[in-house]
Amino acid sequence: MGIKRYKPVAPGLRYKTSLTYEELSDTKPLKSLTKGKKRLSGRMNTGTISVRRKGGGHKKKFRTIDFKRDKFNIEAKVVSIEYDPNRSANIALLTYKDGEKKYIIAPDKLEVGSIIMSGDKALLSVVGHTKKLKDIPVGSIIHNVELEPGKGAQIARSAGSFVQISGFEKDKAIVKMPSGEIRFINSNCYATFGTVGNLDHKNIMIGKAGRKRWLGKRPKVRGVAMNPIDHPHGGGEGRTSGGRHPVSPWGLPTKGYKTRNPRKVSSKLIIRRRKK
Repeated sequence: MGIKRYKPVAPGLRYKTSLTYEELSDTKPLKSLTKGKKRLSGRMNTGTISVRRKGGGHKKKFRTIDFKRDKFNIEAKVVSIEYDPNRSANIALLTYKDGEKKYIIAPDKLEVGSIIMSGDKALLSVVGHTKKLKDIPVGSIIHNVELEPGKGAQIARSAGSFVQISGFEKDKAIVKMPSGEIRFINSNCYATFGTVGNLDHKNIMIGKAGRKRWLGKRPKVRGVAMNPIDHPHGGGEGRTSGGRHPVSPWGLPTKGYKTRNPRKVSSKLIIRRRKK
């Protein structure tokens, strides 16, 4: 998918770029797989803000994505590749031989009309086919990887992301994560061949603040620009900077402070930590 640039006939267009979307099909989302999406705007059940800088944004409908790929050994045809406002990747609509339709994350180079499959009979190293990790060759590029068998894909689901299999040890596969982390994953977990599509998503220039608001992202205010009552970095008369290590509004360190729980099972499966 290419990147489109604009003539600077207005200040907001000077640096703005967008995708050309020539890969997408000219179809509307399937009604049976879409539903309404309630806006939470970063608020919890009491109405108080628990996640800052969220709110507004364009109205969206949620597309139900099949992350489990549990229709085994049944061929599916790619009917269309569509835009999904809820994620950076595009989605593909599949029609199975028994007539059922499902959405999946669209991998790179998957085309309309392609036949894909999930299960033991799925072909090796063919984009869009899903197999267990133990059946995938070492060195393969995969995405939509499960962390626990049957739970559904949790790893490498965003645009352009992928995971590489480095080897096997007993009943576990050794995989290299997008962050550079190397870890064990149960070899009975399923994964899909290929890289997630929409690779140019990371190269987009927003261009203006209003476009950020369309995405539901509100402005960020620096702590040093606040009053002392609002943030630990806040100054008194005029602005002051420094005086303590960077912290959140609630006093927790924000740079170099480890928050991962080392006692969790997921943490114990890490071989090498991600690159800083």
